[in-house]
Amino acid sequence: MTVASSSVQESAINWNHAWQLARRKKTTKSNGPTYWNHRAPSFADHTRKSEYSRKFMQVLAAQKHWSVLDVGCGAGTLAIPLASKVRRVTAIDFSEVMIGLLRKRCAELDLSNVNTSVVAWEDDWQDAGIMQHDVAIASRSLTVEDLGAALLKLDRIARHRVVISSLVDDGPFDRRIFDAIGRELDRGPDYIYAYNLLHQMGIYADVSFVVDTDRRKSFSSLDEAVAGYDWMIDNLTSEEKERLRSYLASHLVRKGDGWTLDYQHVVRWAVISWSK
Repeated sequence: MTVASSSVQESAINWNHAWQLARRKKTTKSNGPTYWNHRAPSFADHTRKSEYSRKFMQVLAAQKHWSVLDVGCGAGTLAIPLASKVRRVTAIDFSEVMIGLLRKRCAELDLSNVNTSVVAWEDDWQDAGIMQHDVAIASRSLTVEDLGAALLKLDRIARHRVVISSLVDDGPFDRRIFDAIGRELDRGPDYIYAYNLLHQMGIYADVSFVVDTDRRKSFSSLDEAVAGYDWMIDNLTSEEKERLRSYLASHLVRKGDGWTLDYQHVVRWAVISWSK
């Protein structure tokens, strides 16, 4: 569907500046290669089990003749499934560990049409040897200070189409857990900032919502559950860890041979796309 935002109030907002202000209020720190180098193995394992990539691919509707630039590719959440559906994939990320995991996975699967590079949003892509591609994608990777510059960069590098995705509301972060441990949660700007900024740039984008319902993880024990959820909280104190343990103990129920939460945490992602 195509969404239009035309009120006088919204048109008066500088959405790039609003994005920057909202990012500064974030209480979760998920930026920079050091953070993602540390988190890469567990993140790669989780994304392989998620429904997200399959649903994103449905929206993308890849064509065999395409060349695709995957910006912020991670360990290959989309680059791996794309490889069998398009002519060529160029996958870039600022995390050396992510790129290393992707290269290892490509070797295991004998994929020869995925080119990888350690390249950041802020780098000079032309100097890095990255030229125009038919399609540019940036999946859950808009961790940039200057959103306007990033969107323009994607628009210029793509011959035909750009597809990005961004979190909706809190994304994968469970606000109930933050409330339980007494920690504030502000995830920063979500998809609506990007959509409204595109509108101000004269780009009338389409928006689809991908629901990742595969969030009810199963754990063999309470200790494993605590370890499975403390990833979302930076610098968890011993007192907060005990509160987390108490919360999980009161919400874990039997599921087969393991334990899972007694509620489903629904995560939505906005997939925003436009044709050149």
